[in-house]
Amino acid sequence: MWCDNCLLVLPLRGGAIAWAVLIAAYSIAGGVFLLIDGQYLFFTYPEWFIYGGIGLGVAAVAVINMFALSNRSYTWTKVCKFLWPFIIVIAAIRAILMIVQLNRGKDKITWECNNGGQLWSESVASGYNTTASFPSSFCAAGASSITTVFIFALLIDLGCQIYMYFLNWRFSKRLEHYSIVPSTS
Repeated sequence: MWCDNCLLVLPLRGGAIAWAVLIAAYSIAGGVFLLIDGQYLFFTYPEWFIYGGIGLGVAAVAVINMFALSNRSYTWTKVCKFLWPFIIVIAAIRAILMIVQLNRGKDKITWECNNGGQLWSESVASGYNTTASFPSSFCAAGASSITTVFIFALLIDLGCQIYMYFLNWRFSKRLEHYSIVPSTS
């Protein structure tokens, strides 16, 4: 027999819902940021759209998981139990690629900051130009700080997703256990 509440920070169902809301909120924020300003950090055309889209995909699964938990839906909990491992692997690959590309693009990011937040000249020539400029707060931090923050954020993101998968699995097992317990009435 296993521990019924092992590794739980909060009560299982309510804590898992809160955890899903947290994942959905920061994934939506990160995905939208990458879709809007990603061209200042990543310099190959569809790259920032792919990274932002994956972030929004993570948010979508977290929202589905949130509703599955709030409705005590066995079917949707199983769907999320199936989806989370794929999402975690895709997010891990995305994290590795983002870290590598950020390290490759440090000089370009520094150039953008040194030139008033304008887009890298090759990106402008390729037609990625927008009317916005690179956020000055990123320039104040520096390219190496941006890379360090992204590395920590991506690792924390993976940890949160793995914990969400555990919570979903644990809730699914609880539903299975209580569905086979005979009624006393």
